[in-house]
Amino acid sequence: MFGFRKSAPPAPTASEAESDAKKQDDDDNFGKGSSSAASRNKNKKDLDSMSVQELENYAVDQAEETTKSVNNCLKIAEDIRGDATKTLETLHKQGEQIHRTHEMAANMEKDLSTGEKLLNNLGGMFSMPWKPKKTKTITGPKINPNDNNREKAATAEQKEKLGTGQKAKARGSRQEPTNAMDKVELEKSKQDDALDDLGDILGDLRGMAVEMGTELDRQNQALDDLHGDIDELNSRVKGATRRAQQLAK
Repeated sequence: MFGFRKSAPPAPTASEAESDAKKQDDDDNFGKGSSSAASRNKNKKDLDSMSVQELENYAVDQAEETTKSVNNCLKIAEDIRGDATKTLETLHKQGEQIHRTHEMAANMEKDLSTGEKLLNNLGGMFSMPWKPKKTKTITGPKINPNDNNREKAATAEQKEKLGTGQKAKARGSRQEPTNAMDKVELEKSKQDDALDDLGDILGDLRGMAVEMGTELDRQNQALDDLHGDIDELNSRVKGATRRAQQLAK
């Protein structure tokens, strides 16, 4: 108010600017990360400047993070195996339904044969003899001698094969770690166990993929056989219908 001008604040030095930037980063990251997250962001220069204790803590953090990553992969693989098992069980049920449908078609053929004989006898001496046209013999679904148990997914043996009935592997008891190196070794042991389980699951998935392909091939063949028998039944039913119409005139 007396005409004096307030002088501008002096420009911050390079060291002050760097300190302010570091403080700002600390404020931004406050409450957002753990010590392990901070350790992961350390570069080689930071590692060189660490004390022995800090290096040990950093190694433990990295080992724990690796264990978490492996366990996440294992969990995903287990979920995939569960979905694959349900898919395979659905395929088996679908195959059983095709089998039952074909059996019904074979039973219909037996009833149709009885009806055809009656239609042939109804004409008597005043009608031309009639014989149904048969292009093939309907025998019903083919039974694979190597597949006596059709309810594969329902048995404990098959569930174990598919990975759903596997018992947890016995793990040796682990001693409580007393130092950083022991903690790292403990995490490595957990990772090895998880990787072993992951390998077993991948083996199960491979076996299920092969089983799915085999089941689909078998069902395709069963559908072809069923289609041929249905066409034969349809043709003979039409012939029996025409015979009945002639007798009714």
